Amino acid sequence: MDAPVDAARAAVPPVQPPRGGTPYPLVAREARGGDAAVHVRGVAIGGDAVQVIAGPCSVETESQMRAAAAAVAAGGAAMMRGGAFKPRTSPYAFQGAGPDGLTLLTAAAMRHGLPVVTELTDVRMLDAFLRAGVDAIQVGTRNMQNYDLLKELGRVDVPVVLKRGMSATIAEWLLAAEYVAAGGNRRIVLCERGIRTFETAYRNVLDVTAIPVAKRETHLPVIVDPSHAGGKAWLVPALAAAAVAAGADGLLIEVHPVPAQAWCDAEQALTPGEFAALMRTLRAVAAATGRSLGGDRVAATAQREDIPSGCAQPGPGGSRAPRMRARASDIRDAVR
Repeated sequence: MDAPVDAARAAVPPVQPPRGGTPYPLVAREARGGDAAVHVRGVAIGGDAVQVIAGPCSVETESQMRAAAAAVAAGGAAMMRGGAFKPRTSPYAFQGAGPDGLTLLTAAAMRHGLPVVTELTDVRMLDAFLRAGVDAIQVGTRNMQNYDLLKELGRVDVPVVLKRGMSATIAEWLLAAEYVAAGGNRRIVLCERGIRTFETAYRNVLDVTAIPVAKRETHLPVIVDPSHAGGKAWLVPALAAAAVAAGADGLLIEVHPVPAQAWCDAEQALTPGEFAALMRTLRAVAAATGRSLGGDRVAATAQREDIPSGCAQPGPGGSRAPRMRARASDIRDAVR
């Protein structure tokens, strides 16, 4: 294998979990005693800045990616997202541009100095992601319990954005994170993206309650994907604001230069103008909770110390840090 792959794979040794009563001792809040921040090429997810990750659902063309990168950078996003590999419900739907899509994504983001987040659907493509210089690897809702994939991601020194399964309990979500941590990789970001219920008026139900619950139960940062939760562009601003107000450490938002021409999930993508307007609203919501948007403070975030290999950096304490529990939680009891 070439140097980037060797370096990423050799950096994180497997670890033995400490003994204790929790089913997920490595990601439990007691493992650190406070909040942690995960650094993605200088961008700290977790702490006093809300990080916005934005970009199209899928990588389509070079011109589309250049326009998308320019739009999210101008709007104040701290990182860029885009899917080169797309797990779709229908076998006839667009499945992504593949390795060529990785090249288009990283090249477009690099022009604006934006770190890249993209979804890995097949463990056999992991080396290709490492060679492409992907800054953070997303595990999608359908792969939250793909244990072979989680184990392999535990062996590399690359941040992992772990989406909650659409029908997963919080305990199952945290146990999935434990799979990654048990391999040695503690650079994990949890992502709430909505759960499936009996309701059909919108795509998923954004579980806002999961944000404070997960932050109380674990030291990992928690971000929210309001685009997949609502499934409609007009719902995204309200859901995004609610997530920030509830304490989310970041947002994953779909933005397309021309949503009507998007090859997938066109109805939930924001236009560049809508994204810029949303960011103005989010600045006010973040300020009301004593925080700011990370994209407005790139220079400051870049100066913060990176997380050492295999561990997470404690975030600031203070009144916003959830209090420790005096007894095992109901969540933990549910998996015993």
